[in-house]
Amino acid sequence: MTLPTALPPTISAAPLLAAILLLPPAIYLIHRDYHAFLSLGAGGTPQTLAGYLRIKLLSLFALPNTRSPAPIPADLRQNGYLASLPPRTGPRPDVVGIAPHRQTTQRSPAWIFEALAARLRDMARDPRNALVEGTSCFEKHGTGLFSLSPLTRTCRGEVCHVHGSDGSLHMTLYPADAKLVIEKGWGERHPIARGGFFSRFVPKHFVMVYAPRDEEEVEVVARIVGAAVWWVSGVCVGKEGVRDDRARSESDERVVETVRETDGEPEWAGKPMPERFCLGCRQKQYGRMQACS
Repeated sequence: MTLPTALPPTISAAPLLAAILLLPPAIYLIHRDYHAFLSLGAGGTPQTLAGYLRIKLLSLFALPNTRSPAPIPADLRQNGYLASLPPRTGPRPDVVGIAPHRQTTQRSPAWIFEALAARLRDMARDPRNALVEGTSCFEKHGTGLFSLSPLTRTCRGEVCHVHGSDGSLHMTLYPADAKLVIEKGWGERHPIARGGFFSRFVPKHFVMVYAPRDEEEVEVVARIVGAAVWWVSGVCVGKEGVRDDRARSESDERVVETVRETDGEPEWAGKPMPERFCLGCRQKQYGRMQACS
């Protein structure tokens, strides 16, 4: 008696046909997205396929809403350098990307960008501000302002940098100032400003400040840059000998800033803790906040 021979499994042509049909539009969309990445210009990521893939990976962890401010930690003062800001008029600009992270609408006119650049140069030239101009540490392109004696650790003491392609800026702000800037419509959080692991890329309160559109907005943006100077260096812009040690709470609380070395860039996290638990970290005693007005 002959046993029946097992028949080979039938291979359905439907999945293969679907893959063939979907491949061309997928290639087209990836090609278009890659060139959109390149069109943003030079930034903190190499304009290569490897750089593009790195950004696509980071985008999986991007903040769901960059226009919602981060909560202010309970142990920090709820007000910062900026007492108030006028609301920015009109809709917010369209913003895309991670690195580069740029505006695609409402860019600064050339003469307004030059006025902004001149204001930043004036800040750097004033010896009271203890600032210097240099190439941005975060972007590796473009001009940045750096503190000569930073208190809050950023990338080599960088206060801010400005993007020549659109006129926007990136900077690190005190949490309360970042919240005010976002709520008044002047900026938004960087997509990966999450803190923790992502602090190796940008600080938690790293924000984009939108490009000024006229001279009045240049003045507002200059005030916001002043807040970044204060947070990074403790210096009140334009005031002789004023170095604000910034209380992080209403009481004169001891605050320990722990440092963890990650890829050569320290990661700082302000936490109140007993000194005996501070191993390999820097410590400061913050006094009550001095008025910068």
